Amino acid sequence: MPGAATTAVVGSRRGTQHAEGPATIIAIGTANPANIVPQDEFADYYFGLTKSEHLTELKDKMKRICQKSGIEKRYNHPYEEIITAHPEIIDKHMPSLEARVDIVASELASLLGLRPTVSRAILSLHGCSGGARALQLAKELVENNRGARILVALSELTLICFSAPDESKIVGHGLFGDGAGAIIIGAGPLADGERPLFEMATSSGIDFHISIQLPTLIRDNIQQSLLHSFCSVGNTNTKWNDLFCAVHPGGRMILDNIEGELQLQPWKLAASRQVLREYGNMSGATIAFVLDELRQCREKEKQEPEQPEWGVMLAFGPGITIETMILRNPLPHGLMEN
Repeated sequence: MPGAATTAVVGSRRGTQHAEGPATIIAIGTANPANIVPQDEFADYYFGLTKSEHLTELKDKMKRICQKSGIEKRYNHPYEEIITAHPEIIDKHMPSLEARVDIVASELASLLGLRPTVSRAILSLHGCSGGARALQLAKELVENNRGARILVALSELTLICFSAPDESKIVGHGLFGDGAGAIIIGAGPLADGERPLFEMATSSGIDFHISIQLPTLIRDNIQQSLLHSFCSVGNTNTKWNDLFCAVHPGGRMILDNIEGELQLQPWKLAASRQVLREYGNMSGATIAFVLDELRQCREKEKQEPEQPEWGVMLAFGPGITIETMILRNPLPHGLMEN
């Protein structure tokens, strides 16, 4: 009976669908456009590009923002060519959303080259927490689908909100850059050649539904978010300086507030500050750069006898949302051994 046979196969697959171990990050890659703009030149570049040199007070304000940002340079797509072809992008009296979406779609549509049968899902409008949210979902998928491998592809282009300067947008234009990241998530059994970089222990999110004073709100709620996450794995006695940290660098003040509130040693947020300095805030893609920076630092220090076993990934988005994931270094408890 075909029906009975089909039912048996489905039942068998359901019985073996869970992975043997926790989800792990097994590969990380990052990329940026070729166009680099030094932060100390950005105000001149931006105001010249948008034909706004006459707004001298606003330009001076942007220069001050750039000087205090903790950023040395950012990567952007060549806006000169785009604005020449689409002048409506810097004209607030002309509609430009369709043109922006068409440009972004043409840049990303055929990059991955995946088989048509590969299952795909798109997450958008999650802001700076988008990368962390995608990793949370990937974790749940691989742990409940034996043998699955999830590619989390992250891409952020500032073109989608690029505009002529005004008071309400000047901070964003002074912080954000373009970047992309790719992270492969898998769970046991690992195949030959696969090596876990970070074990993904547990995850949670706190949503405050507030949209102002972001650095202060994060500072006031970061302890609650971390305690909630660590309590979920039965750990109620964590010392924050015993962790490694992968924190989304939304801005220098956000990092300063987290460091102060948790009384972290200065080097605990070194990876986040390095990414902010070299790339700026690349929204949801930034967390891939921070994880990769941590990976590289750990590789350089792998001979050190004591490395933190536990860590935390934090990202912040609209809402205000704090996405939290507890990570585990596979080195101290043997997952790195062949």
